[in-house]
Amino acid sequence: MAVKIRMKRMGAKRNPFYRIVVADSRSPRDGRSIEQIGTYNPVSDPVEVQIDEEKALKWLMNGAQPSDTVRNLFSKQGIMKKFHEQKNQK
Repeated sequence: MAVKIRMKRMGAKRNPFYRIVVADSRSPRDGRSIEQIGTYNPVSDPVEVQIDEEKALKWLMNGAQPSDTVRNLFSKQGIMKKFHEQKNQK
């Protein structure tokens, strides 16, 4: 089973809001997820990003693969840098 960290679309038409979730790669985009680890609101000004850093690092260390968009959000939050530092320590 491949585990992905990706975004689940919520919100109304033309007013997107996303939950950052850990899900089985075979489940649909807005389908069942294993755990919610954050939110992303691209409509608000400024853009709102909230991520539970501990949970994100835990899932990354366990082999979960982030989608491209989630990887960019993690990089901007400094999570990918911390992940690579922890990975190199082991």
